[in-house]
Amino acid sequence: MKLIRFRANGEAKPGVIINDTYYDASAFGSDYNEQFFESDGLSRLQQFVDRNKEQLPALPQDVELDVPFTRPSKIICIGLNYADHAKETNAAIPKEPIVFFKATSALIGPNDTVVIPKNSTKSDWEVELGVVIGKKASYVDEAEAMDYVAGYCLHNDLSEREFQLERGGQWVKGKSCDTFAPVGPFLATKDEIKDVNNLRLWLKLNGKTLQDGTTANLIFNIPFLVSYLSQFMTLLPGDMISTGTPAGVGLGFNPPVYLKEGDVMELGIDGLGSSKQNVVAYSK
Repeated sequence: MKLIRFRANGEAKPGVIINDTYYDASAFGSDYNEQFFESDGLSRLQQFVDRNKEQLPALPQDVELDVPFTRPSKIICIGLNYADHAKETNAAIPKEPIVFFKATSALIGPNDTVVIPKNSTKSDWEVELGVVIGKKASYVDEAEAMDYVAGYCLHNDLSEREFQLERGGQWVKGKSCDTFAPVGPFLATKDEIKDVNNLRLWLKLNGKTLQDGTTANLIFNIPFLVSYLSQFMTLLPGDMISTGTPAGVGLGFNPPVYLKEGDVMELGIDGLGSSKQNVVAYSK
């Protein structure tokens, strides 16, 4: 099943994708939030769709999409989780996952405009696989970790490198700027993805491919990450784990290349669709 949220009359509403057509699922009566996931919402939604698919209103393909789930309690990101990305940034291969948070206020829809922050000169791109938690996870064994995963999505983990690396403190400052978390176009349930450990992910800047990697090269895979993070914090339904980015970020070029007004980013992951963000400079 593929879940979307679309905008209509100033609010986000739940929907689904069936055979590449978007449908309004507002009649289901629940948004895709923590309570939805916690109360076996995916199964209930599937039953609702099976019963009512002939009556669901179709949506235009150019409908404006929002984040495919409501604002989660947290976005947890994993740094340097591809060896080629660690190498391009002159960082050591981590012995344990590098964990940092991204503010949920950074979330935007998959095709929304990205704003270069005020005083930024080093805004950068990162295509990543997002893992959405389906039920409360605390001290989970790795062998059981996938039972706690609801599905997957596409995420552009935008980063302001000066804020992140040159201003002291934690990485969260460079990761949490407004508009720095485009997510979607949809949330795909686990059954939609045959092999999450072998997905191509890519990103183009102004039509030129800069990132082209595969989740087969993850240093720490998804079951390990879910189990590992659950040892330190409770993962709540709807939380997103962003699993890291392959080589090809702006920081890794010599000299580095950073986003500027007028740039266009396009990115995608096998089975999880693609997104496109136009870049503008901050203004009051």
